[in-house]
Amino acid sequence: MRPARTHVLVAVDEEARLSGVEQVLTALHQILSEYGLSEEVRVVETGTLGISGQGVVLAVYPDAVFYGRVRPEDVREIVEVHLLKGRPVERLRLPTAAPVARPGEILGRQTRIVLRNVGVINPENIEEYIAQGGYEALAKALSGMKPEEVIEEIRRAGLRGRGGAGFPTGVKWQAVRSAPGPEKYVICNADEGEPGTFKDRLILEGDPHRILEAMTIAGYAVGARLGIIYVRGEYALSIRRLEHAIRQAREYGLLGKNILESGFSFDVEVRPGAGAYVCGEETALIESLEGKRGWPRIRPPYPVTHGFWGRPTVVNNVETLANVPDIVVRGAGWYRTFGTPTCPGTKVYTILGHVRFPGLVEVEMGTPLRVLIYELGGGVRDDRPLKAVLIGGAAGAFLTPKDLDVRLDFDSLAGRAAVLGSGAVLVMDDSSCIVDMLTSILHFFRHESCGQCVPCRVGTDLLVRLLAEVRRGEAGPEALRRMVEIVEAMRLGSLCPLGQSVALPVRSALENFQEEFLAHAQGGPCAVCHAQGGRA
Repeated sequence: MRPARTHVLVAVDEEARLSGVEQVLTALHQILSEYGLSEEVRVVETGTLGISGQGVVLAVYPDAVFYGRVRPEDVREIVEVHLLKGRPVERLRLPTAAPVARPGEILGRQTRIVLRNVGVINPENIEEYIAQGGYEALAKALSGMKPEEVIEEIRRAGLRGRGGAGFPTGVKWQAVRSAPGPEKYVICNADEGEPGTFKDRLILEGDPHRILEAMTIAGYAVGARLGIIYVRGEYALSIRRLEHAIRQAREYGLLGKNILESGFSFDVEVRPGAGAYVCGEETALIESLEGKRGWPRIRPPYPVTHGFWGRPTVVNNVETLANVPDIVVRGAGWYRTFGTPTCPGTKVYTILGHVRFPGLVEVEMGTPLRVLIYELGGGVRDDRPLKAVLIGGAAGAFLTPKDLDVRLDFDSLAGRAAVLGSGAVLVMDDSSCIVDMLTSILHFFRHESCGQCVPCRVGTDLLVRLLAEVRRGEAGPEALRRMVEIVEAMRLGSLCPLGQSVALPVRSALENFQEEFLAHAQGGPCAVCHAQGGRA
């Protein structure tokens, strides 16, 4: 079989499945066969191409032309006009400024470490992962490194947890290795429940073997024999691809007993979650894995000594683990060439809201917010003025245009009383009412509170009721002061981060958009609601 002259990469992610990607693929194969192009044009089913909200997305290489909202009836035109005659179909073509994923680690202002295979390889083919250097890190660790050396490499790299807390990964691994007991576990936290966040899903859908390799390395480093991926139950494609990848890895001797004839044995299981937002908190996740209600535990003790079934347990986020193979292969010094001295490496973001190009991007730690919105996101849609940016998901903070030059890393954002959180960046233009937005956030927190502790259970309900009165003009400015008092009590007294983090969106919204809240509280609509014809 002669080499293909053209590759068509088709993003097969959950959004594409809902948009009819299977029908598009069927039509593509049929029409290529009809024209005798099946050998000349190779169709690759891959993970996300980094573009959100465009239905079925495909890319034609080496032309680097991207198409969006492709339907089965569009396929013949793409084949006849582009693949046969070499002319892009302009009506379906996406702007070249969109944050699309092209092969290679560097993409404009993006630096791709975690996502370097996503949108490039077929995630259901282990040989394509291996061809990109997959499982090289595992082989290196098992054949040439002691467990302590693996941990030291992760520690020197400065990798910090990408689930939101930013805790040093090497420190966590060392604590589990040092904890007494013959039975230890590695858990991948893929219970991605933060509104506006889907980075972990797209990593799992696009590069599942990377997570399996990282978990196996972690298991070797800390002395565990079993890894568990706790994945959000709604992530059907992620679950399917993970289970397929596990079967393949076992067949290739990369999971199971005596991996690569090293004497080390490790296996991985997939456990779907039941849909509770609070199970993203590691101790609630562990309770759920043990078959109990997903309630956070009182700490200490911590999971590193008393985790799953009371045994020492590593719990790492999907994105955190996805950094591990490259650190092991290329070294801590290489990893520290990216990012900042205190926050090395990259961060994956989902850019959403009123931007021209919503999607998935990966940039170095310390990249200014302005770059995400105006370079990778293409700027505010319809050239409207930027009003606010919610950083870190519902549990994040509202920033304003004056914060555009803030650098996105754990330490820089802490100076603005903000957090990286889940990596969600929600952009709002001047048509947005922040009172409305905060109302939606507080309803979410009230619904997702597990109810175990009084500050969160009562506090979230009080906040919803108070803000509803403010929104209707039935409460004066004292209600806003009362809201601040409530979130401070929740921050100090709540058992887990769900209740503690409500202070971030409430405080930042009230401080940065005080006039808007006062307008509602004093009995009239804010300027945005007035322009839209009345109260929110």
